[in-house]
Amino acid sequence: MSDAPATSPHVPVLLDEVIDALAIAPGETHVDATFGAGGYTRAMLASGARVFAFDRDPDAITAGAGLVDEAGGALMLVPATFSALEAELAARDAVPVQGVTLDIGVSSMQLDQAERGFSFQSDGPLDMRMSQEGESAADFVNTADEAAIADVLYQYGDEPRSRRVARAIVAARPITRTGELAHVVRRALGYKAHDKKDPATRTFQAIRIHINRELGELADVLAAAERVLAPGGRLAVVTFHSLEDRMVKRFLRERSGGLPSGSRHLPEVAAKNAPSFEQVGRGVRASEEEIARNPRARSATLRTARRTSATAWTEGAL
Repeated sequence: MSDAPATSPHVPVLLDEVIDALAIAPGETHVDATFGAGGYTRAMLASGARVFAFDRDPDAITAGAGLVDEAGGALMLVPATFSALEAELAARDAVPVQGVTLDIGVSSMQLDQAERGFSFQSDGPLDMRMSQEGESAADFVNTADEAAIADVLYQYGDEPRSRRVARAIVAARPITRTGELAHVVRRALGYKAHDKKDPATRTFQAIRIHINRELGELADVLAAAERVLAPGGRLAVVTFHSLEDRMVKRFLRERSGGLPSGSRHLPEVAAKNAPSFEQVGRGVRASEEEIARNPRARSATLRTARRTSATAWTEGAL
């Protein structure tokens, strides 16, 4: 997700590139589907847009109240998951829109708050819930069976030794702190202090994605953006790891007619649906200058597309 306004140490990734891709004209309606600390939203407002900003995290909504006041009616904060984008906009008579922006994943604000339990850099309760509701990471690791934990670690964390880690987690239960979980993973994988990357990173990513249904949310919001964008409307998506980027890349290739019509996985879809998007260039990566200022930008990829006048697809694969 997007990180923060210029007055904060959390800076939004690829901000200039995103705003350029949106090509905002004054008076247009845009959606910042991942509000975070409001970095993209501030830039959209400065370009003259009316903005609907979504965030499932109640802390982000509360922190954004001051920006709502500053915007003088041009900003509406929506406390909802971005998969609810279409319904929430329709309820506010705000469809269609001219732009939808997504900054996928966990925000730096969430990572930096030990009490939210997203990171093992500082010990805190094992939580990881973006919405602060529902099943926590502690609930999952302490109640799921070993096979289910291993599946999550392998699928969402690319953990090659997922069964070993899952077995260690089950043996160490109950686990209630981020530091405890990180220690269990490191011990299971033989981590050395001089190793380049902490192996606990993969496990924490996987559990976070599972708890927050992040890939399902992404699939839902891409389809919703297709339905709410006006012809000529722009979609801008920033991702931070390969799972997300593959989904976005495949969605845009499919919806722009870039997948072969004879695909055995999609034998008829491409043939009967006119392209609903046209891709705008290739994926954009952060410059070395931006990475030097903000190391988080190193893994970011921006993909953009423009909505055609074709009817939104009713089926397809992500």
